Amino acid sequence: MANNSSSLTENQIIADIQAGKFAPIYFLTGEENYYIDLLSDFFEKNIVPEENRDFDQTVVYGIDTSMSEVVMMARRFPMMSERQLVLVKEAQEIAVKEYEQLVDYLKAPMPQTVLVLCYRHTKLDKRTNAYKAIAKTGVVFEHDKLRESAVPTWIGNYVKQHGYTITEKATMMLIEAGGNALNKLANELQKVFSIMPQGSVINDSVLERILGISKDYNVFELQNAIGRRDALRCNRIIRYFGDNPKACPMPVLVASLYSYFIKVMIYHQLDDKSQYSAASALKINPFFVKDYAIAASNYSLPKLAACIGYLFEASRRSQGYHNTTSLPEGEILKELIFKIIH
Repeated sequence: MANNSSSLTENQIIADIQAGKFAPIYFLTGEENYYIDLLSDFFEKNIVPEENRDFDQTVVYGIDTSMSEVVMMARRFPMMSERQLVLVKEAQEIAVKEYEQLVDYLKAPMPQTVLVLCYRHTKLDKRTNAYKAIAKTGVVFEHDKLRESAVPTWIGNYVKQHGYTITEKATMMLIEAGGNALNKLANELQKVFSIMPQGSVINDSVLERILGISKDYNVFELQNAIGRRDALRCNRIIRYFGDNPKACPMPVLVASLYSYFIKVMIYHQLDDKSQYSAASALKINPFFVKDYAIAASNYSLPKLAACIGYLFEASRRSQGYHNTTSLPEGEILKELIFKIIH
């Protein structure tokens, strides 16, 4: 859900524009670039008719322009269309002090202009006159990164919107490959959509065939093998990682296993370990609760605490600290897994 002063979600903004309701200015910001890109692309394709865009659509980058130039563009009349679009990408590159020039413009904005500012990676101080003027006159849309626990639901909804379904395992494999970066996840899924007919089920085999994500050798499978203390399976997976370093870089593996062990520790201490209650506490899909129950039966709390220590040690060694023998990452990984499961 977007957190913004006008309380509009991305879908509400799109619906308003499709209904012919326009704000003088849209300020798109937040840590999640996916939604900024989604809305920016929508504005580019839906404000000015395609045949008139050479005349009435101006797209500039903050690094190449100033706010005075942006205001000058916004004050122009459209030439061929009912309204014009002025879209500023990477607007955070314009000096903050220049944003004060928006205040006078927004006292009487051009009704024929839709001004869109894409302000990434950082936030404009809400105490500034510029921010207050934008929020009062237009729409501020801010979206932070999704929590890890919310990403599976996002993937499921995204896939459904495009006419597909996806299995639980495939969902987790995508998350391991792309984390919670929605742009990356969307790009990977678009590759799948371009090949698979609508109505298809996206499973682990599909991801392996189209995206090259191994269905058998990934962090998700390693976690399961560790949870079951399946030494043979663990060794096969880490051997694959050692031979294919890009398949699972050490920082990704350490972060994933750290999150996994923390969740097992939380499961240990739950009063109510029923499937849906545990899923809510762990912020996971109920389908996976049984895996955490198995891991909890195999690892005591002291052992889990030790495992987290092993992760920290392996991470430091992979970065060159305390790695006196200059072991390659593959060997450090073997030692790590041996300590964890024994």
